[in-house]
Amino acid sequence: MQLAEHLAEFTRRDWQTVSDPAERIRFALIGLGWFTEGRVIPAIAESDFCEVSTVVSGSSKKANRVGNEAGAEYRLTYDEFHAGEANERYDAVYIATPNATHLDFAESAVDFGKAILCEKPMEATTARAEKVVKACENAGATLMVGYRMHTNPAVRRMRELVREGFVGDPALVEGTMCQNVFETISPDPNQWRLDADLAGGSALIDLGIYPLNTARFVLDTDPVSAQGTTNSPHEHFSEVDQHVAFEVEFENGVTSACVASQYAAQRSQFTVVGTEGRLSLEPAFFGESQLTADFSVEPVDEVAEEFDYFADCLLSGRDPEPDGHHALVDMRTIEAIYESAERGNRVSVRM
Repeated sequence: MQLAEHLAEFTRRDWQTVSDPAERIRFALIGLGWFTEGRVIPAIAESDFCEVSTVVSGSSKKANRVGNEAGAEYRLTYDEFHAGEANERYDAVYIATPNATHLDFAESAVDFGKAILCEKPMEATTARAEKVVKACENAGATLMVGYRMHTNPAVRRMRELVREGFVGDPALVEGTMCQNVFETISPDPNQWRLDADLAGGSALIDLGIYPLNTARFVLDTDPVSAQGTTNSPHEHFSEVDQHVAFEVEFENGVTSACVASQYAAQRSQFTVVGTEGRLSLEPAFFGESQLTADFSVEPVDEVAEEFDYFADCLLSGRDPEPDGHHALVDMRTIEAIYESAERGNRVSVRM
C-alpha cells in the first residue's frame, strides 16, 4: 500500500462490521471519576452504537447528578449494583473504579451475564488480574481491557506503516508520558492514585503502561525482559513511584526506552525509529494523538472509537481485542520493571 492510500481515508474504521444496528449497546458506567464524566460520557453521546442507561457510584448524590448529565435512566450505588438491581437494564459494564476494585465489579458483572469493558490496568496486581480473566473465561463472558490507543486511527495507521516497511526495520521505540497529577486529576493528596493498596503503583502502572502497550501493539510483539528505576522525592509519593524510567526488550529484538512521571509538566510522545526513517505521535496519549513523519493528520475522539469498537464486537458476536490475556502481559511486564527497580538488574518477563 502506498503512503497516499494510508492517508486517503485516515480515520477509516477498518475494524467495523456493523453498519446499522437494530439497537444500541446499553452501558452501566461504574465509577464516575473525572475520566468517566469528562471523557467517556461525552464520547458515548457521540458514538454510533452505544448509550448510557445506568450510572453506578459510591455516592447516591453523585450518581444522581451524573445520571442527569448523562441522561441515564438508572442510578445505583455500588452496593445496589453488587446486589443485582436493574441488571436487566444494561448489556455491558464499563469499570473505571480504583484499580484494586476491578475484580470485585467484574465478578458481579459476570454473575449477571454482562460483557465487560475494564479500564487499564486490569487490576492492581497480576494475581488479581489473573482472577479477572479466569472469572470471565469460566462464565464465557466477553472481556475487553480499555487500551483505547488500539482504536485510535493515528496509532492504527502507524502500525500499518511500520508493518509495510515505511521506516525500514524497527530498531528503537521511545515513549514519554508525564503529567502533574495534582493539576490533571485532583489536588487532593489523599486521592487513590497515590494509595499503593488501591492503585498498585503510580507513574508506571498508571502512565508508563501507555507507551509500553502502544509499543506492543505497533510492533506486534511482546516483551521478554525489562529493567527500570523509580524515584519518589515528593512527600505525597511516599507509597508509590513518582517518576519511572524503564527499558523493555521485545521478542523481535527491538528495545523501547520510556519515561513516565506523575509530577512533571504534561507531555506525551511516542516514536518508532527504524533503519530508514521514523514515525512519531506527539501529543500521543492525552486524547489528541498527532501522527507525523513528512505529513500530519487531524485527531479524532479515541474514546468514542474505543466504545464503538467494543459495541461493534458485541453486536457482531466476535471477540474484542485487546482481551484479558493481552492485558496480563502488561501486568507481568510492569511487575518485572518494579522488581528490576528494587533489585537493580534486568528481569525476565514471566509468561
